[in-house]
Amino acid sequence: MKLHAKLAVLITFIGIMGLIIWRVAEPILTELQQAEVSDVGEKGSIHIAIDGWVGYFPLCSPEMKRRINRKGYGLRCTDDAADYRDRFKKLKSNHYQFVVATVDSYLLNAERYSFPGPIIAVIDESKGGDAIIAKKAKYPNLEALKSGDHLSVVYTPNSPSHHLLKAVSSHFDIPLLNQLNNLIESEGSEHALSLFEQGKADIAVVWEPEVSKALENEDTVRLLGTEDTQQLIVDILIASQKVAKEDPEMVNVLLREYFKTLKFYRDNPDTFVEAISDHYNIRTGTARALLKGVGWATLSENAERWYGISHQSIASEALVETIESAIDILLKRDDFKRNPIPNQDTYVLINSGFIAQLYKDLANVGGFSIPATNDGNGLMFAPLTNAQWESLQEIGSLKARKIAFASGTADLTLEGKQQVDELVEDLKHYPNFRVEVRGHTGLRGDKFANDQLSQARADAVIRYIETSHSIMENRYRAIGYGSSRPLVKKPGESNRAYNYRLPRVEISLVREVY
Repeated sequence: MKLHAKLAVLITFIGIMGLIIWRVAEPILTELQQAEVSDVGEKGSIHIAIDGWVGYFPLCSPEMKRRINRKGYGLRCTDDAADYRDRFKKLKSNHYQFVVATVDSYLLNAERYSFPGPIIAVIDESKGGDAIIAKKAKYPNLEALKSGDHLSVVYTPNSPSHHLLKAVSSHFDIPLLNQLNNLIESEGSEHALSLFEQGKADIAVVWEPEVSKALENEDTVRLLGTEDTQQLIVDILIASQKVAKEDPEMVNVLLREYFKTLKFYRDNPDTFVEAISDHYNIRTGTARALLKGVGWATLSENAERWYGISHQSIASEALVETIESAIDILLKRDDFKRNPIPNQDTYVLINSGFIAQLYKDLANVGGFSIPATNDGNGLMFAPLTNAQWESLQEIGSLKARKIAFASGTADLTLEGKQQVDELVEDLKHYPNFRVEVRGHTGLRGDKFANDQLSQARADAVIRYIETSHSIMENRYRAIGYGSSRPLVKKPGESNRAYNYRLPRVEISLVREVY
C-alpha cells in the first residue's frame, strides 16, 4: 500500500475514533456545562443508586431534591433496576456516594467488595409489601405446605421477596421448601404472579402491587406477608467509605434533609399520594395501597430502636440484631459457608455517628412513620380462655429443634436452653402472632404420666422464656399432648430413630380469625 493510501486510512480511523469519543463525551460535557450555569449545586452533586421500591421514593422525591438544592447540592438518583452487584462495585469506586439496599442484599453483594461503605441509616421495613400466596383450597396456611410430596414455588431471585422465602424455609418446619428442584425462577413479581395464575406453581412469592392484585381473587390466600414480620426485610442507606470519611458535611446534609422530607410527607399525606401516583403512573387508590406496605423509620426510631442511641434509659440495637439474623438465614441457606463479616464483628458495618449527631440536634423532629415502642414488640394481646385458644387459626410451626431435658424430667439442660434461645430469635421476626408451646412424649409408658410430663416441659420452656427474654403478656400458652399426637413415621425409618424423634416441644404460631 502506498504512503498516501496509508495516511488516508489512518486519518479515516482517527476521524472515526474521534467521533466515537465525542459521542460518549458530549453528554457528559453538556451536563457539566449545564451544572455550571444552573442550580444543580455549587457544592457538587450527591449521586445515589436506587431501584423502583416505593420505600426509596422520599429519598429521591421532588421535595427532597428541592431541599437538597437549597443546601447547595444537586441530587442525582440512578435506578439500576436492582443490579446490586454493580451497585456496590460502583460504590467502592465512588461512582456513587450513596446506595440503598436491603440488609440481606448488602451482605450478599457487598462482601465481594469488602463491604465498601457503612450503613448510615435505616430507611424502612417492608410491612405488607412482600407476601407468599397460594390457592386457598389446596394450601390454606403454612402448616398445610407440609402435606404432599411435591411443592412448586415461583420466586424472583435476589429480591427482598426471595429473602422472605429463605426466612420462612429457615424458620418453619416445611421440608419441601428446601428442595431446589421445587423452585421456579421468575423475572419479577408480575411474571411470578402470571406463572402462579397459569397453574405452573403451587405458591408464589410476590410484592406490591401484585400482592393486592392476587388477593382480589377470593380463591387466593396470603400465607404470610411482611406485615406480620419484624426486622426481616429492612432497607438501609449506605455511604461510600470515601464520602463518610472525607465529606461528613455531605452525609449530614443528606440525612437531615431526608428526615425533614419524611416529616413533610407525613404532614401532607395527600401530597405524598399524588407524588407517588405521578411517579409510578398509577391511580391514587393503588398508591395508597402501596404506602400501606412500607414502614418508614423516623430519625427517633433510627436512634432509639435501630442504633441503640437514646437520651432515655431504654434503647435497642435492632440493626445489629437484623444483620446477625440475616447472616444466620443466609448460612442456613448455604449462601455463605461462614460469617462474611470481617472478624465476625457486626459493628464494622455500621456508622452510628451521623444519626447520633442529628438526633442530638433534632431530637424531637419526628418523621413519616409512627414512633416505635422501645421494645419493638408488635400487638398487645388480650387474655383468652382455653376454648378461645382452641379456636385460633394455625399459621405454622417453627422448625423443630431437639430441646433437651434431663432424662424423665422437665428440667432444661444447658443445651436445651440454647435451643430455646434460638427459637426466641426466630420468634422476634413474627411479633403479630400468638405462640403455642406444645409438649409431646414418646408412645411408651403410662398415658397420664406422659400427659403430665409433656405439660411440665411445655411450661418449663415458657418459664425459661419469661425469665431470660422479654415476653408479651397473654401471648403464650403451654399445652401438653403426651403421646396423643405422634409424628408420622418416615419411609424406611428405624423404630429407634422414630422413637427418638417423638419426645419434643413444638413452637406453633397462631392467630385470631377475623
